[in-house]
Amino acid sequence: MSRVRGVFVLGESADSEGPDLAADFAVPFYDASHLESQKPKQLEGFIRSQTKLPKDATAYVFLASAGPLSLLQLSRNGLLKLSADLANTTLNYRRLKGGGKQQMLAKAVGLHATSHPRVLDATAGLGRDAFILASLGASVHMVERVPEIRALLKSALEHARAPEALPSDDFGQTIGRLSLEAGDAIDCLARIAHEERPDVIYLDPMFPPRQKSALVKKEMRILHDLVGFDPDADQLLEAARATGVRRIVVKRPRIAPALSGAKPSHVLSGKTNRFDVYLNL
Repeated sequence: MSRVRGVFVLGESADSEGPDLAADFAVPFYDASHLESQKPKQLEGFIRSQTKLPKDATAYVFLASAGPLSLLQLSRNGLLKLSADLANTTLNYRRLKGGGKQQMLAKAVGLHATSHPRVLDATAGLGRDAFILASLGASVHMVERVPEIRALLKSALEHARAPEALPSDDFGQTIGRLSLEAGDAIDCLARIAHEERPDVIYLDPMFPPRQKSALVKKEMRILHDLVGFDPDADQLLEAARATGVRRIVVKRPRIAPALSGAKPSHVLSGKTNRFDVYLNL
């Protein structure tokens, strides 16, 4: 059951997105356009008054505005915001200046000068790794099972595809190489044997939360609270290997054990994360 308590809309440009989203999640729809230029504290007070949320309770609401959809977490510590915006400055700096096909992600997936692999990102999350892979020429089909996260990613894709949102032709081409599917990754992998196989399966299961929560980014705190971590991550790798796909890439914390105890064909390791690569030769 979703923990979302409502959909709040800021501005007329979000009117079409808000009601549909409220219907999908079976939650109330609220017009907050009068708070469009107000500070977050005023918005938080309005949300709590409308949803009758106690100050010490944690809950979520969607916020639809002129940009991509946001998910707001309201807790005793205040208001936190999560979005899958694919046109944000940080992500696009990585697209343009992140090292191209020399970065670890690209090497792990097997991208090189003339390759354009078809990648199944079975744990899409906010779509950032998929976006980088698409910017380097891969076609990436994303699967996301958590409805709240999938709604953010769907909205981000729709806004990025709008003609007025495209900052450059290559950005538009990148977005054109991305697609999204709702569903459970293991179920999706089970169907691959009966469909056209991708060249690469990419897995990025949710990392278990760190003991020192102060070190965890605010964004990850929201994801851990909303999603938890993936207890079926070992089964996910086993399902991926059963497909017979030639290359499987698993993103892991640098010091975490390999999924399912399976030894990778090779490993690319960085300061905080690593990529375990499994090859079916």
